[in-house]
Amino acid sequence: MARPLHWLATATAMAAVIATAGLVQPATGTPAAAPDPIANGPQAAAPDAAAVTYPLDCKGAPQTVTATAQGDLDGDGRPETVAAVRCEAGSGTPPHAVYVLVQDRNEGARPRVVATLLDPGQRRTVTELTVRDRAVTATLLGYSAPEVPRCCPDVKQLAKWRWSDGKFRQELTDSAARSV
Repeated sequence: MARPLHWLATATAMAAVIATAGLVQPATGTPAAAPDPIANGPQAAAPDAAAVTYPLDCKGAPQTVTATAQGDLDGDGRPETVAAVRCEAGSGTPPHAVYVLVQDRNEGARPRVVATLLDPGQRRTVTELTVRDRAVTATLLGYSAPEVPRCCPDVKQLAKWRWSDGKFRQELTDSAARSV
């Protein structure tokens, strides 16, 4: 009859064999090449949305950046920043503007606005903002009629923009505006 000490020794030996097998495995694949800092240069940082003066007339009220997303939108290897900006209001739902920012290569240069994707005159509010696969996607809330109170948007829409032929073009989305 086996004693408990025998089973404990067997379990310990099996654990040692399994641990050793995990450490001593054949190499598969090829090692990843280390990035060449001379060829690639330092990675560029995305423009800082807080360092920009936006072309948004707030009639003296401060501007607020409510969402940002970063990514290489034009394929030049340098990231752009997309910023949703609105005027700081005491009440209601102030409309957003959506801007694309770039960082010039000159040392000490400030980021600048190069495109307006959503004008505040469209009276939309941005709730989600992403950059993926070189496209900007935003979830927009709006109003179906002028009578709808400005506190309570009743239309939700998905908007998408992509850089093409030297400018941003809005793409059709899979769904039209729908009630919220």
